[in-house]
Amino acid sequence: MKKKSEDKMIKIMQIRAFCMIADRGTVSEAAENLFRTQSAITRSIRDLEHNLAVPLFERQASGMLLTELGKAILPRAQRAIAELHQVPALLSRLKQDRRDEAEPVWLFNLRRLQIFLALCRLHHTQSVASSLGISQPAVSAALKVLEKGAGMVLFRRTPKGMMPTAAGREMAPVISRALNEIRHIPDELAARQGILTGTVNIGALPLSRSRLLPLAIARLIARHPGIHIVTNESAFSTLITELRAGEVDFILGALRHDEAILDIHNQALFDEELILLVRQNHPLCSKPPSASDLSQVQWILPRSNSPARHLLDGAFQQAGMDAPTPVVESGDLAIVRGLLLNSDMVAAVSSQQLDFEVKAGVLRQLSLKLPDTRREIGLTFRQGALHSPATAALLTCIHEVVADGFK
Repeated sequence: MKKKSEDKMIKIMQIRAFCMIADRGTVSEAAENLFRTQSAITRSIRDLEHNLAVPLFERQASGMLLTELGKAILPRAQRAIAELHQVPALLSRLKQDRRDEAEPVWLFNLRRLQIFLALCRLHHTQSVASSLGISQPAVSAALKVLEKGAGMVLFRRTPKGMMPTAAGREMAPVISRALNEIRHIPDELAARQGILTGTVNIGALPLSRSRLLPLAIARLIARHPGIHIVTNESAFSTLITELRAGEVDFILGALRHDEAILDIHNQALFDEELILLVRQNHPLCSKPPSASDLSQVQWILPRSNSPARHLLDGAFQQAGMDAPTPVVESGDLAIVRGLLLNSDMVAAVSSQQLDFEVKAGVLRQLSLKLPDTRREIGLTFRQGALHSPATAALLTCIHEVVADGFK
């Protein structure tokens, strides 16, 4: 069974041959440029078309012409090969060796790259072997080929396991992006045939989790039940790293504006302000709270150094009051909700976050305005990313939910 599934895998050498024929127009020119025989190139294309179950070229006397389905996957195939071609330049910088590098044929093996990424994540060869259903010697052999091709040590043994070196860390996001492009190729073809499938990986920041994202996901699944959604609730710094590696398709939540991040693109959807919430029948509900009242409060606040916390501190200082000192710092809405319902604490949250509870009368907003606390909520992308059909469909639903006023 394992051998059969491996035979069905798209091979990087097949993708390479496909891109070269699309560029050169004939098998003979592609073979010449790739230093392979014409029969090997022909076999690669035949096997790729068999694995994808679609024709990618029209064979004509004048050469090979891309079909419409071939044109659909070409940008993604080219992006995958281009990503892998970046690796020699990255390694050359680490070696401080600017000489031209040969084409990285040592990278053109899908299983080898899967082993590399799994070892970056799991740190133990036995764990990698178990996760991929292969032997431990196969893992060691793949690593040996990669290190010989790189001309550098990619992992070091430590008490915590096999940890990537600087070279390994540089290679990992590039390889991850290349494999993600290849992973989306069957989904691209299915979409052209009217079927949306595949997985969307979303970096879900706190401000998107309570209403916007659930409404958009529900709308998407109602239209396309074959799509699989995975949400990632990690910290923003972790999500940005995973976005760069192609492991997260986009991030949804409060936007960070950092001009130094050149490879990231923000798209604002709307803005909202911070509000103060308490339980129903809280002592502060009966009148606007004074500075003296607020000085006695037990606060639930966003984590220190978060954008929301900086805005809140600024609003208090602008009002001539000391910045509040929290008893609890949390971005988890379940915790914030539970604390508010079971105590006299006061929480500072964005206006949409606990909107359902406010409308239901379970929580109350205090009549104290927090000036200059409006924030842009939106989408964060990797610059130049090719969205999968499933990702594009979810983005459409997100825009629709915002346009409909979160209904």
